[in-house]
Amino acid sequence: MAVLAPTFAATTELLRDIRDGDRGAEQRLYERCLPTLRRWAHGRMPRAVRDISDTDDLVQVTLLRALRHLHEFESSGSGSFLAYLRHILLNEVRAELRKQRRRDDRVDVDACPLDGDDDSVVGNLVGHERIRAYERALAALERRQQELVVMRLEFGLDYAEIAVETGASPDAVRMSLTRALKAMTRHIAAAQAD
Repeated sequence: MAVLAPTFAATTELLRDIRDGDRGAEQRLYERCLPTLRRWAHGRMPRAVRDISDTDDLVQVTLLRALRHLHEFESSGSGSFLAYLRHILLNEVRAELRKQRRRDDRVDVDACPLDGDDDSVVGNLVGHERIRAYERALAALERRQQELVVMRLEFGLDYAEIAVETGASPDAVRMSLTRALKAMTRHIAAAQAD
């Protein structure tokens, strides 16, 4: 059975092309990341600020900000650009919360959870009450494993898409993810036992 070549370049290749001056690569990266980031951001805006700023607007602002600051971005391997986008988006959400707080002192930025955690893949995996345990377990993994877990669970990429990003085979991605998730499960169980 012939393996079809991916129809798109890995993100690291697009980033390299952008830095080499290829404006078309910037548009391709934007178009590739937009649906993934939208899917991840869906429902994450707290109800208190949802009417102030549309999630799609925040996603677009996130992507534009990331593209404007690509010269500051240092790739640490596959998945690092998606992690960078995730970080920027969360900062945008926090900024919206702070704006609301200035208008209405009743909104506590630190105490206001992001909506949708209980409806997300991650929320379904570990349960809403254990989302922080998930984050601690994720942080305990090696960087490569963290990137694989984020790409699969948080951004919803399938094994073939992750394989393109990492340069590994889909089966190797699946096996690595299985090991990473088992390690996270052990970490969460150990934390609960304490």
